[in-house]
Amino acid sequence: MTDTFNAIVAEDVDGKPRAALKAITLADLPDEEVLVAVAYSTLNYKDGLAVAGKGRICRKLPLICGIDLAGTVVESSNENFKAGDKVLVNGFGLSETENGGYSQFQRLKAEWLVKVPSAFTLEQTMAIGTAGYTSMLCVQAIQDHGITPQHGPILVTGAAGGVGSVAISLLSGLGYSVTASTGRVDETSEFLTSLGADTIISREDLARDSKPMEKETWAAVVDTVGDKVLATALAQTKYEGLVAACGLAGGMGLPTSVAPFILRGVTLRGIDSVMASQPRRQRAWDALAELTDQQALATIYRTEPMSRLPQLAEQIIAGHIKGRVVIDVNA
Repeated sequence: MTDTFNAIVAEDVDGKPRAALKAITLADLPDEEVLVAVAYSTLNYKDGLAVAGKGRICRKLPLICGIDLAGTVVESSNENFKAGDKVLVNGFGLSETENGGYSQFQRLKAEWLVKVPSAFTLEQTMAIGTAGYTSMLCVQAIQDHGITPQHGPILVTGAAGGVGSVAISLLSGLGYSVTASTGRVDETSEFLTSLGADTIISREDLARDSKPMEKETWAAVVDTVGDKVLATALAQTKYEGLVAACGLAGGMGLPTSVAPFILRGVTLRGIDSVMASQPRRQRAWDALAELTDQQALATIYRTEPMSRLPQLAEQIIAGHIKGRVVIDVNA
């Protein structure tokens, strides 16, 4: 183990958070139970904001960025983990209040760790990452609500992003008819069709002032956008349908009325992947191991070196990232 190693650290620079590649030591890591040699992390929208210093993602400084990580246990004082175990972490405040995955080594609480399913490599778990894990939570919410493929099409908004692209693949594999909504129809149609989308519509069809209720169209919705897109999706959801809301790429507002809820019995189900219980996490990852088409997974991600994170952060904020980006923290 080297004396120093690389990490992306957000620090206070002239009163503003600024993240950069920095050499640190084990002494700079928190005093937690399990030391992990990190192999891969991911790039999510929240990561882009943290690295670019936009918004207050990192609530204390200095802080190592990266909300995901996958790696190998080096040492552990917890009986549930031993050296050599392959583990992953999603959420739990990483990159917000806790040091995150953009580091070649990290110390973590044992209760945060999930053992990597044998079906996956470390790289594949991060190709799925928080985005794919969140997608699985959304899909399971739809299934738990009793919605089957026979009930009608499922709408996925922000379809070309990380959550949306994995959701399309999962839903299609389960036999659902999927309509993908994207702001980049010309650029992403072939990609979304290859994932299993049956129909593709423009984000502009939804990002508008909607009526309190519109034509019943969707049996369920996976929404990553929020604001007017979510409001229109709610207005178009079928009787006793479900909308799983997990993102706010379009804004935090929700200009809707009570009409879909009290006249059609629509359920708006919030999906929180950050602090989800271990049983819910394990159920989601076990399902991902069973359902993920690894050939399809290979088409929706690329791997980039950690040194490129400042440029990649700007790209994902600007909406120029398609699919998933895995970060090789050792490159």
